[in-house]
Amino acid sequence: MKSFKTLLLGTAAAMVAVSGVYADGHEGKRGRDGEVKIIYWQAPSILNPYLSGGTKDIESASMIVEPLARFNDKGELVPYLVESIPTVENGGVSADLKTITWKIKPGIKWSDGTDFTSADVAFTAKYCMDPAGGCAQSAKFDGVDVVETPDPLTVVVKFKEPKPVPYAAFVGGQSPIIQAAQFAECLGAKAPECTEANFGPIGTGPFVVTNFKPNDVIQMKANENYREEGKPAFASVTFKGGGDAAAAGRAVMETGEFDYAWNMQLAPDVLKKMAEGGKGVPISAFGTLVERLEMNMTDPSPSLPEGERSTAKHPHPILSDERVRRALSMAIDRPLLVEIGYGQAGRPTCNLVPAPQAWASDNTACLTQDIEGAKKLLEDAGWKVGGSGFREKDGKVLKLTYQTSTNAVRQDFQAIIKQNWKDIGVDTELRNISGSVFFGGDPASPDTFQKFYADVEMYANNFDGTDPEQYLTQYTCEKAPRPETQWQGENINRYCNAEYDKLAVELGKTAELSKRQELAKRMNDMLTKDSMTIVPLVDRGRVSAASVTLGGIVLNTWDSELWNVADWYRKK
Repeated sequence: MKSFKTLLLGTAAAMVAVSGVYADGHEGKRGRDGEVKIIYWQAPSILNPYLSGGTKDIESASMIVEPLARFNDKGELVPYLVESIPTVENGGVSADLKTITWKIKPGIKWSDGTDFTSADVAFTAKYCMDPAGGCAQSAKFDGVDVVETPDPLTVVVKFKEPKPVPYAAFVGGQSPIIQAAQFAECLGAKAPECTEANFGPIGTGPFVVTNFKPNDVIQMKANENYREEGKPAFASVTFKGGGDAAAAGRAVMETGEFDYAWNMQLAPDVLKKMAEGGKGVPISAFGTLVERLEMNMTDPSPSLPEGERSTAKHPHPILSDERVRRALSMAIDRPLLVEIGYGQAGRPTCNLVPAPQAWASDNTACLTQDIEGAKKLLEDAGWKVGGSGFREKDGKVLKLTYQTSTNAVRQDFQAIIKQNWKDIGVDTELRNISGSVFFGGDPASPDTFQKFYADVEMYANNFDGTDPEQYLTQYTCEKAPRPETQWQGENINRYCNAEYDKLAVELGKTAELSKRQELAKRMNDMLTKDSMTIVPLVDRGRVSAASVTLGGIVLNTWDSELWNVADWYRKK
């Protein structure tokens, strides 16, 4: 059996370098192609990925701040700010798997013209690892002991235990490097207060922020200090946020007002009709994006004092019963959701980790709707149908608040699931919130998905690369959002299981690939099949839209969708 260490030994030949020349030979002067216009119908609210788990914030920021390395569209590691990917073979990863050494490319400048050095990398770790800062990407730094900087171009990350997969911190769009000088006064509890830095980070990426109106629009210009000659091809970017997926799709495919639209979460017949406009085309790829329900394990009641709602101090009065969560899952008609919402771009799933195939659990029980079985479970749990037609127990009606972001497909899902739940006697109140707010990181807002002031919420996200370790370890007890972390954290439903936490530690130490995969499957099953704290619905293909005049687009489901925006250009 292959171990991850063996794989590391053999990866050097497969590593892909990022070229300074366009794949089709298209090249020329930086900024030659004028303006490119991008629309994300979920508007970015912050440009610091460490203070938001929202995809729209992470991806817009990825045009500005960069990691040391990324994953390409095949899930392969590629160097960005470093000379190569460290491996055991090239000496970059120690034989005991406790150290990884990154060699920064010489000559890289921040957009303000100062030198990018190892000190910035070490500072980034310090920033995210500060427990008072509420870092939204803290799972990326699990197991990190210390980050050393023996010289300006060398970063040595030392782990507390052997780290079979050391490519988490500083890798992928979720873990970029921020400038030490700019964020020096923003450590710990001060992190959310640094508005100027959070809204206009200095970066090494192809673009620089010139103006940012949160939840509206970002204006950018080409970074004159960008390390690749002739890139980016575009002199400026208008990054528009807000509206809905349908309007974004029309703006690219029908009117040609925009060049690129993200996340076309639209019914297949709607996409087909839009493409007939001839101005743009839909592009798609499958990865690990799962639309799912998160079941709140804590009580979100507004009758509780602020600071105690949706925290471990108060277990959920209804959903703490696993039988209720299971019944809710059993009642859902997943094939219908796929048919209505995604067509060929969706697949029903019971897994939080549906891919790569070797990591996916053989978990299919939820694919068949079982209304009668769900009713029996609720009966067994003491919930009897009352005079209102809904179930009651101890004088309390079984009523749940179910929230998600505003989007036509998600509202269709809400309507279908509400009916499914009505069929088993559950009363459901639906809420939808602007994606800019729902996926924002404002600790003062009551409507973020992290704060989770509802019983059930629905959204989708995924993980960088092809190894789900950091994704699964997000659900350990310590990563629950709470006031002490500025309501940041990845464990959205507040699941807390000592056995799960032990498996997370074991996964972090395990080198043999088959054993890693088995552990990941067990953790996936604990969250889904066993506890039903996460109720997966649809394995979603990523669908976006691009202008027929836009070149260089490579849709990537393993990293930021805008991972290669420096390579985009206008077709002649």
